[in-house]
Amino acid sequence: MTYLKDASIVMDADDAGDAETASAVLEAKIADIQQQITCLPAGYKPEQRALLLLDMADAQLTLERKQEAWDTAREAFDIFLQNEDWEHAVQSCNILFGADQPDSLAALGQGVWLAVTYPINADLSVAMLEHIVDETPDDADGAAVAAATAHYLVDLRTDGKDRDNLSFYTSRLLADVARRHSQVDSQQAFDLWVNRLELDDPAKFLVRLRNVIDVLVQENWWFDRDELQSRLPVN
Repeated sequence: MTYLKDASIVMDADDAGDAETASAVLEAKIADIQQQITCLPAGYKPEQRALLLLDMADAQLTLERKQEAWDTAREAFDIFLQNEDWEHAVQSCNILFGADQPDSLAALGQGVWLAVTYPINADLSVAMLEHIVDETPDDADGAAVAAATAHYLVDLRTDGKDRDNLSFYTSRLLADVARRHSQVDSQQAFDLWVNRLELDDPAKFLVRLRNVIDVLVQENWWFDRDELQSRLPVN
């Protein structure tokens, strides 16, 4: 599954009839998932339910049933968190952010924290950081920090063709941020901009990313960061 904007598959609904057909398919999918949840056998693993909830929340969000998508994804998130399934927890946060509810920015911040802290799918990590880019005013440094982190994670977590493709994507993202932040329009200006904002030093920009996350989440954390951090191999 891919999460990046340019790689997303968009359903082509040329007319109202196509849109109605697409909606009917999603409604049928939701009904089927609800039936599957109802029929889960005794002693089922909680994550079985959470995976079904995640699929249902995605369909609900596509149908613009945002409150329902929020409630469904929030339940799934709690289960994934309990089971330390970090990638699916971040997928849940991605839906929670898209649901556009009062706590959606908090969900984004926590999803980004998990995506950076744990070695999950690089596409998903980049997509979460790109949400920060989109949410940040042009003249603020937060977008630059998020884009630099995305580029750094691609270098850490991918190789071969995947690295080439994703690195090209994050390089372009960083260049776009430089243009809107400081009207950067040449390689020399870009290099100076990176140096000025210390975007070539992970030890510095990752600390600044934590500050950005704190602004997004405020005091609304759904898990104990310090406790999770203490259990990492290197903390």
